[in-house]
This record gives sequence, structure tokens and C-alpha cells, in this order.
Amino acid sequence: MNMPWAGPRLLVHDILLIGTMGILAACGLIYEYLLSHYAGRILGTMESAIYTMIGLMIVSMGMGAFIAKLVKDPFSGFAWLEAVIAVCGVSCILLIATLVSLSSVLPQIIAHTFDLPPDLMPSGGLLETLHKTARYSPYFFGIVIGLLIGMEIPLIARIRERVYGEHLEHNTGTIYGADYIGAGIGAFLWVGLMLSLEITQAAVLTATANLIAGLVFLMWYWQKIVLRSLLLMAHGLVLILAAGIYRFGDDWTLQMTSLLYKDPVVYSHSSRFQHMTITERRRVSNLEPVYAFHINGRLQFSSNDEHIYHSMLVYPPMSVVGEKARVLIIGGGDGLALRDVLSFDPIGVTLVDLDRDLVDFFSPGDDMASYRQALVELNGRAFADKRVEVVIGDAFVEADRLNAEGKVYDAIIVDLPDPSHPDLDRLYSDYFYHRLHQLLSTNGVMSVQSTSPYHSKDAFMSIGKTLSASGFPHVEQYRQNIPSFGEWGWSVASKQRVGVRQRILAMERLPVDHWWLTRDLLVASFEFPHGFFNDMETIFVNALGTNRVYQYHTRAWKEEMGIYRD
Repeated sequence: MNMPWAGPRLLVHDILLIGTMGILAACGLIYEYLLSHYAGRILGTMESAIYTMIGLMIVSMGMGAFIAKLVKDPFSGFAWLEAVIAVCGVSCILLIATLVSLSSVLPQIIAHTFDLPPDLMPSGGLLETLHKTARYSPYFFGIVIGLLIGMEIPLIARIRERVYGEHLEHNTGTIYGADYIGAGIGAFLWVGLMLSLEITQAAVLTATANLIAGLVFLMWYWQKIVLRSLLLMAHGLVLILAAGIYRFGDDWTLQMTSLLYKDPVVYSHSSRFQHMTITERRRVSNLEPVYAFHINGRLQFSSNDEHIYHSMLVYPPMSVVGEKARVLIIGGGDGLALRDVLSFDPIGVTLVDLDRDLVDFFSPGDDMASYRQALVELNGRAFADKRVEVVIGDAFVEADRLNAEGKVYDAIIVDLPDPSHPDLDRLYSDYFYHRLHQLLSTNGVMSVQSTSPYHSKDAFMSIGKTLSASGFPHVEQYRQNIPSFGEWGWSVASKQRVGVRQRILAMERLPVDHWWLTRDLLVASFEFPHGFFNDMETIFVNALGTNRVYQYHTRAWKEEMGIYRD
């Protein structure tokens, strides 16, 4: 066979084709991460959403490789393919947000249209099916984009052989090498850049890179592509669409996201580690608005009842260690637990949190929006206190560093989100609790946020059992109702054999007055229904790497949502 191109020109073709494959592989991996990340926000199960999405897209890519055989003209087919992938990539997040939000409010729209009373709000049946279908729509888009991405390698391989005019023995290996390297670059860009962007902006930038690669291919092989003028016009329209979504997409997504919350969203921001949302509920003129803080769609606190959660977390350990204590707070980047700790007049407080954006948002600053100012006042401007040292880092790593430095604390407050992800599970493990045990003074006490004893009983008991297995001679668990969450639970572990409840009971009153919490109310919170702990022997300690607490919590969540049944 005669080569249509020869000499140095072949090298240029190779650089173009292999470079294009690398760019597209990076884009493909970012599409996977984008859809996985967004699916996790919607479904509330980040870990399973990521694994499911990546698995579905890999299978779809395999199917796409087979479908590519049906494309007779690889040059034209590849050029059109990139335009279609760019359209899907740039618009999928907006479409998913719209589908999920509208399906959620459809019952309200119907009730308002027909003036139905609240007790006759339509539900179930077709409406429930539509809502579930919309919630799982990220997987649909994942399959579609996976099919399209899977067609790229076979088409590029065929184009490369057409360029050389012969069968290339190492063609597949070369293309796959570019694909793997490109995917690695995509992973680096996702972690280093895309995670800090709003999700629609990340989608637009990825689709734009996808589209530019397609345009370069189109112009280079212009004479070999049919309907090229129409294809050029399509690329231009997609670029205009991308520009519009980059400019207005975040506002649209915010409006759609607002429909998923009870109150209007006033703040939405993605850090490298999580997505933060603030909602605001306006009340009559003489009452302050109610602000709610969500991470990845999960409520973390509501300003009208957070005092219950934080006083129950802080007061048991702080009441028994006394004044002038040295305190370590794990998590708690909103500063609310810190506020209550400072009321006990400690010598110093070290707060370790992973997310600098979170701590900065709840710290005093210049030109703060009204909602941010209200939340900074809610935590008593705690981060401005000179006794507070903030450490930004992974608590799992920082605990070892603090031990190596010989730090000792009288009280440790562990204020972490629920163990809904394996990365969080390790912070509920025996290994981590043992490291915290080493940081405590001889009379030290530690309290731990321990999820709901009602909604996730097994996870709650496993946390208590894990603390006992980590060297603490006395571990107690307690509970209280929080209107925004329902019944919630905590654990308190002491190095002394005299329990915290008994020591508080010996007091006439709490050492520091609280406007809501009393000594008797705190003591009563240690009581549980008859037989509550009867199944403790069947509950496993959360040894590091077993993910027991994560499994217990996830199972309970699925049961609550009706997803799992024995």
C-alpha cells in the first residue's frame, strides 16, 4: 500500500493524533469524576456513587468500542463524535440539576395548580417513579458519555492506519499508552484544579478542551471530512453554549438546587474537599433568620437548634476537666463547638480541620455578606480568640504529629461528620481513638459525635465499643433530641474509672451556666430505653481498615431510604 503521507509529515500527524488522544483521555476521566461527584451529592452516598459511576462508564466504554465498528468514515465520525461529547459534557450537570429539582417540586406544583390541601399532596405512583428516575439520571448520562468516549480509541487507531497507509503492529499499544498517560494528567488536574471550581465551570472547561481538540482535528483533516462546514458550525454553536453555561450556569444550578432545600440557598461553594451550602429562612421582622449549613447535601446544623448539639458535645468533658484546661478539637470548622469550649476559659485550644475554606468562611473578615456575618456572630467570633490555634490538615495524620511533639490535652472534642465515607470511617477507628487516648492527660476526657442511636443504632454502639477497645477504662453514651435531626447521640470516654455521668451528678450545678442545658437534663441524657444495649455482643469494634462503622451507617441509611431489605 502507498503511504498518503511520508517523511517528517508523518511525525506531525502522529504528534497530533497521539496528543489528541491524551487530551481526550484526560477529559474522559474528568467527566467520570464530575458525574460521580455530582451523583454523590444528589444520592447522599458519595462512595457508592463514585464506584457505581466509574464501573458503569468503563462497561459503557467497552460497548462504545464495539459500536465504533459501525462507523465507516473514521475521519468524519471522529470529528462529529467530539462535538457530541462536548455537548453532553457541558450540559449534563445542568440537565441533571433541572431534572432532579423539577421532579422534587412537581407534587407541590400540582397541589398549587388544583388548590389541594397539604394532606392531599400527591405522592407515590408515577410521581415517585419520576423522582427516582431523575435522581439516578447521572448514571444515564454516565452511560451515554461512556459509550461515546469508548468510540474514540478505535477511531483514532483506524485514522492512524489510514495516515500510514498500512496496518501498524504497535498501533493499539501506542494509542493506549497516550490514553493512560492522558488519564493520569486528568486525575492530576481534577485534584489540583477542578475540585476547587464550581461544578458547572469544571464541566465547561473540560468540554472546551474536548471541543478545541476536535476543532484542531477538523481543521487538520479538513479535506477528508464530509459536511465539514456544517460540522464547523456545530462546533461554533457548542462554544457559544459553553460560554453561556460558564457565565450563567452556576446561577441556574443554584436556582435548581434551591428547589431541593426547604429554604432558599444564599451560598453555595465547592472546596477541594466538599460542597458547602447555606440556606436562609426569613421569619417575621422581629425574629432573626434561620440559617442551615449543609455539606454535600447533608444538614450539619441549623442555627435555631445547634445549641442543643454543641452543648451536649462540649459540656460533659469540659464540666469535669475544669477551668484552665488545654483542649483539642477534631473537626468543628464551623467554630460552634469552639465557642462553647471558650466559655470554660481554657488556657488554649487547638482546632484541627481539613478544609481551610470552611474555617475561613466561619472566621471574621472584611465585607462579609449578611448571612456570613450572622454565622460568625453565632459562633461568637471564636476564631478571633487569641487562645485558639487552627491547624489545617488531616486529623488522622495530625494526631500522630501532635503525639510526636509530646502534646498533652485535658479534653478532646471530636466533632466530625457522620461516617458516611471510608475516609471518615478511619477517624472512627480503634487506631485513631488510641492515638487520641495517648494525647490525653491522666485525668483526660474525650467526647465523640456518635451519629443517631435511633436511625443508626449499630453504628452508634460500634463507636462506643471501639472507644472501649482503644484503652479507655470508662466509656458512656448519651442522647438528646434535636428538632432538625431527631434523636442524636454522643459518646464520652474517660481515663478515670469514675464515669462522667457520676461526676456530673455529684455537682450541684454545671460549672459554666448554659441558657438551655441544665445539670439534670444532662444527667438524664445518659438513660436509654430498656434493653437498648442487649445486642452489644453482636456489634463489632471498628478496627482500622474494616470499615465497620461505615458499613453500619450505610446499611442504616439504605434501610431508612427503603433501598435495602434483608
